[in-house]
Amino acid sequence: MRIGTYNMINQIYSTSTAKKSTTANSTGYASFMDQVSLSSTGKDIQTAKNALAKVPDVREDKVNEVKARMANGNYEVDGDAFVTKLMEAYAAKR
Repeated sequence: MRIGTYNMINQIYSTSTAKKSTTANSTGYASFMDQVSLSSTGKDIQTAKNALAKVPDVREDKVNEVKARMANGNYEVDGDAFVTKLMEAYAAKR
């Protein structure tokens, strides 16, 4: 490696005299300040996520009601309504 060539290239591009754009505080050390800014949409999404986390995935009251009706023999399914809803769901996915 030729050191003289490296020094010449270094002088051409002035890489050794790079200036830093920091400010010094009263102690003589450079001070940097990080700052975070959240949009109102981000805050709204976080609020919605927190509210949704508190809601259970399964509605136990509805499940228990259907179980009780099935156990009593009172649970009836209308075949026509079931097929209609099934076809609507199928059409919505297409």
